[in-house]
Amino acid sequence: MAKKKAAGGTPATVALTAAGTSFTMHAYEHDPASPSYGEEAAQALGVSPDRVFKTLVADVDGELTVAVVPVAGSLDLKALAAAVGGKRAAMADPAAAERTTGYVRGGISPLGQRKRLRTVVDASASAHATICVSAGRRGLEVELAPADLVALTGAVVAPVGRA
Repeated sequence: MAKKKAAGGTPATVALTAAGTSFTMHAYEHDPASPSYGEEAAQALGVSPDRVFKTLVADVDGELTVAVVPVAGSLDLKALAAAVGGKRAAMADPAAAERTTGYVRGGISPLGQRKRLRTVVDASASAHATICVSAGRRGLEVELAPADLVALTGAVVAPVGRA
C-alpha cells in the first residue's frame, strides 16, 4: 500500500501521515439520502461490507468509548462493556460524540480524534489484510492494516460486533 496524503487532509489523515503509517485513501460521492453511511461506502468503493468498519461512540459507565465494527453488522453493547472492564454500555448522545471526537456523525474516524477515547476494534478485523474506516469526512475512507489501526488507537481487540 502506498502512503498517500489527502488534499487538505483531515485529522485522521494527518495522524496517519505523522505516524508514518501506510494507508490508501478512497473518496466517493456521498449521498445525503443514504440510510447507512457504512454500507454506502462499501457499495461505492466496491469493497465487501465485512472489510468496511464503522466507528460508533458508546457511553460505558459514564466514559465515552469507541467501537469499530463491520458495517454489515451491529455493536454488541454488553460485549463492549466487558471488553473495557465496564458494567453498562449505551450508545452515546450524537452531539456528545461529535463534540468529543471533532467529527460529524457518519464521518467519525477512530483516528485523529479531538480527545483520544478508549477504543475497541472488533476481532473480525484481524481476518483481513486491510480494512476501511472513515477518514474523518462523509465520502472519504482510509484503508489500512488492522494491526496499524490497533496500534495507532491503542485499541483492545475483542468480539464486539454482531452479524
